[in-house]
Amino acid sequence: MESGPATSPQRVVPEDFAYLGAFRLPEGDANSNWTFSGYGLTFYPGGDPQGPDDGFPGSLFGIGHDHHQLVSEVSIPAPVITRDPGALLRAETLQPFADITGGMFGPDLEIPRADIAYLPQIGDQTGGKLYFTWGQHFQFEHQPSHGWAELDLGSTDPAGPWLVGQLPNYVLNDYLFEIPEAWASMFAPGLRLATGRFRDGVWSGLGPALFAIAPWEEGNPPPPRARLERVATLLLYGENVPGSPEIDVSSGYRMDGYSEPDEWSGAEWLTAGDRSAVAFVGTKALGESWYGFANGVVYPTSGDEDEVYPEVPEWPYDDRGWWSDDIAGQIILFDTAELGLVARGEMEPWEPQPYAMIDITEYLFNPGFDLENGKRHLVGAVAFDRDRGLLYVAERLAVFDGESVVHAFSVG
Repeated sequence: MESGPATSPQRVVPEDFAYLGAFRLPEGDANSNWTFSGYGLTFYPGGDPQGPDDGFPGSLFGIGHDHHQLVSEVSIPAPVITRDPGALLRAETLQPFADITGGMFGPDLEIPRADIAYLPQIGDQTGGKLYFTWGQHFQFEHQPSHGWAELDLGSTDPAGPWLVGQLPNYVLNDYLFEIPEAWASMFAPGLRLATGRFRDGVWSGLGPALFAIAPWEEGNPPPPRARLERVATLLLYGENVPGSPEIDVSSGYRMDGYSEPDEWSGAEWLTAGDRSAVAFVGTKALGESWYGFANGVVYPTSGDEDEVYPEVPEWPYDDRGWWSDDIAGQIILFDTAELGLVARGEMEPWEPQPYAMIDITEYLFNPGFDLENGKRHLVGAVAFDRDRGLLYVAERLAVFDGESVVHAFSVG
């Protein structure tokens, strides 16, 4: 990929990444478990204070089974490099599964999308918070999507939900992560929380969308259904039309390598000394792509009343959506200085392009499609231990009847 402009700071590069291994998540409890999980993850540096001195301190808060949408806190065992998932160490439950939102989003989200992010105390807040965002695959009206909760899962005292500017849900509720204070002070003062989404099929634009917000500056907390007004755009491959549920892509703004079936489901702001990158982690479509069914049957999308619609194939090929010949797990890196220029209005939000790609497929336990078990995406959310440069990546439906595992990489 081409390098960025001369104004770019030192970048995190693929050579900075080293694979450290993986670990299993705990057994479930009466409320949920870690099968069909992995779409929400964040690192908490104060977690597991009595844990072993093995170089992997802190804990992870994560969203469990997709049908339950509950959050648990787990320890971080030392990762193991192995092809035998039975040889992996298993994390321990530190706090059992709980609903951190107080039922804000209802129990029946259809194909939910969500994430959580820990940020330390900012301003007049009482301690650090777990920020959250929730939504679903189809949302034809703008709905409140963001909030925060306390770290004690037995008493989360949730605040929210809030709307984010005039933005539709399709660009908001699939990843949350911390923005370093040094960058924010230079490019977007006070805006320390990044939020965004990539939705398949162009509805979020022709690439991942990313915005910077600061809910704590608009109330402590802002009232329910408040509209957060301090929003800075960092990436948007299209144009937002106020009131529309989707992004206008008619002008053809596109991220290099974009494909409709892609799934960029996790993101983090990586730092390594004075070097940085925004990393998107996800499932990259390979080869030919189409809308229809997994066996190659194309489903018409023109809306022409004379279109002939095919019969729905038998299971396991009956799931209609965007498909491709094959898939890979990838990390793509963006220049943080370019995102800063977008925040200042000195660069269009569709102009930054990924400057590097890292293929992580070789480390996954269950790469490729697994249609019989409902697997069409390889990885989910990510978390980052900034002090130690440790990146944690959730592999969905990896082993043992759909259990997620967590892979660890050192950065820098």
